[in-house]
Amino acid sequence: MKGIYRGWYVVGVSALSIGAILGTVQFAFGFFIEPLEEEFGWSRTQVNVSLSIGVVTSFLSPVVGNLMDRFGAKWTMAGSILLVASAFLLRSIMTELWQFYLFSGIMFAGTPGATMMPAGRLVLTWFPKARGRMMGIVTSGNNIGSGIAVPIVAGMIGFVGWRWTWGLMGIALVGLAMLVLLVIRDHADDVIKERRKRWAPSDISEQEKSRLTGGMSVSAAVRTSTFWFLVVGMTLQQFVRTGVVSQMVPHLEQVGFTRGIAMTMMVVLAVFAGSSKLIFGRLSESITARISFMVIMVLQGIGLSVLLFAGGSWIAWGAIVVFGLGMGGVGALTPLVIFDMFGLKQFGSIVGLTRMAISIPILLGPIMAGIIFDSTGKYDLMFAITIGLLVVSIGSFLLAKTPRMLASKESD
Repeated sequence: MKGIYRGWYVVGVSALSIGAILGTVQFAFGFFIEPLEEEFGWSRTQVNVSLSIGVVTSFLSPVVGNLMDRFGAKWTMAGSILLVASAFLLRSIMTELWQFYLFSGIMFAGTPGATMMPAGRLVLTWFPKARGRMMGIVTSGNNIGSGIAVPIVAGMIGFVGWRWTWGLMGIALVGLAMLVLLVIRDHADDVIKERRKRWAPSDISEQEKSRLTGGMSVSAAVRTSTFWFLVVGMTLQQFVRTGVVSQMVPHLEQVGFTRGIAMTMMVVLAVFAGSSKLIFGRLSESITARISFMVIMVLQGIGLSVLLFAGGSWIAWGAIVVFGLGMGGVGALTPLVIFDMFGLKQFGSIVGLTRMAISIPILLGPIMAGIIFDSTGKYDLMFAITIGLLVVSIGSFLLAKTPRMLASKESD
């Protein structure tokens, strides 16, 4: 058969979707904080509440996962991207704080179905044997997109203002949704038809096929201690993203770096976070995704500890590198851990359930950071609390083992 294996186009568009959504929704958010404070007179806490509304993501994740299991990734991704696009367009014309919160809710409602959840299923469907490496490549789209988004968004805000910046971002995402409809496929028959095309992966064994079609049901998974240990570990680790990364730009400026240097440091963070996905995605195929996840949490803790004491010195650059190497692997390893522990049978629904508890850091992280900054004038206490939570997360992953039911099936 002629032509290139469709899987490569699928993972390319998946990476683009992750980078475009997370790069604009999360990574570049810090550049909008001061413009919103200046125009509307809102406090840092009031602005950060919009991030806490991301709790919608967690509550809707089980629904999104179920829809993906039933209707596939294509329609889930396209519809989710359009939700995020509409939110950016609406933000560009907002005039009141309640509108900011409402549009943020719409934006976060579309985030899970446009990013990691469908990417996990698509990688496991099209590249089952090289899932760790391919997951690293796909999810590195987050950091590549973030590294591109940071200078573009910062420049656009300075050139056309924050309203036009959000409006243009919304228009671009409408185009991305159309691309998803053209490219994405995740039905087993589609994969079979592509097997003889160029650059198609080698056939998988019968045991590997059974893993891709089998696994534990949702009801069986939630009855295991493994599920709950993973939920605790993944939930507490998310304070890194919601309470620290979202505030990194104002923190760097507060300790003495200029806006331009802070922007450069965020680009460095994105570059090493992208490298982390490639490194630990590949490593997960050798030492398991669970152990790889523990390693990256240790790196996050080291990076944050150094940042806590580095202030505005050159040492902060090294801390950003270490922190980036730890932070980036989360997106690649999360779906791999779920697959290793519970299989693909009801992958979307199980991933969705694990994300429900992430509502806690999404709700509390930004508000805690805002309150701590408003009361102390710095983020040091937020960093210290997050380091402590990472220690608990590592302990939870230590206790999580492959459920007996799945382990026994794999040994048969």
